Amino acid sequence: MKNIKKTLLAITLMLSFSEISAQSLEKMNWYNEPERWQIKDGSLIMQVTPKTDYWRISHYGFTVDDAPFYYSTYGGEFETKVKLTGDYKARFDQMGLMIRIDQKNYIKTGVEFVDGKFNISTVVTNEKSDWSVTTLNKMPPFIWIKALRRLDAIEIYYSFDDKNYIMTRNAPLQDNTPVMVGLMAASPDGNGFEARFENFSVKHLPDQRRAEWLKQHQ
Repeated sequence: MKNIKKTLLAITLMLSFSEISAQSLEKMNWYNEPERWQIKDGSLIMQVTPKTDYWRISHYGFTVDDAPFYYSTYGGEFETKVKLTGDYKARFDQMGLMIRIDQKNYIKTGVEFVDGKFNISTVVTNEKSDWSVTTLNKMPPFIWIKALRRLDAIEIYYSFDDKNYIMTRNAPLQDNTPVMVGLMAASPDGNGFEARFENFSVKHLPDQRRAEWLKQHQ
């Protein structure tokens, strides 16, 4: 009888955590809401709006800020990660995480399909955008992207199994400033594609400066 009660309790807790995850997604906000999207089984599935992107000035000489972005606002330091699955079709089709202060200051990172190859792609915008890529030998069915905000920097990682993470970028972003954190997808050249975001999470991390101060003033 005790074992049955324990099993029922475990199932109840699992369902509760699932509901919390779904509720947190449902409480997020849209910037450039796409026409078609849904939250299903704790995942966000969207049909990416065609001819949309995030980019500012450099190299191309134009600024665009019109792709779908589903976010919540966070302060302080944190870790965020998500599992990405996309039906990429056209050049520059992309999906991933975005951490954003405003139109002039943001970081987007994830998977980007360029000239028939899959890349871990990061755009860092500080007045102007830059772009860095790590080309993958092959594209697995899905990929994990993780970002850590520590002090005035964002550390970016990717993984094929959510266990072994590889760092691809350490980029500056103003600290002690609230940021929008969430899920971004764009299709600059294409007619859109289906993007699925699973197991999205944001975990608060103790502020490093405060932690160091407390050590010295115990």
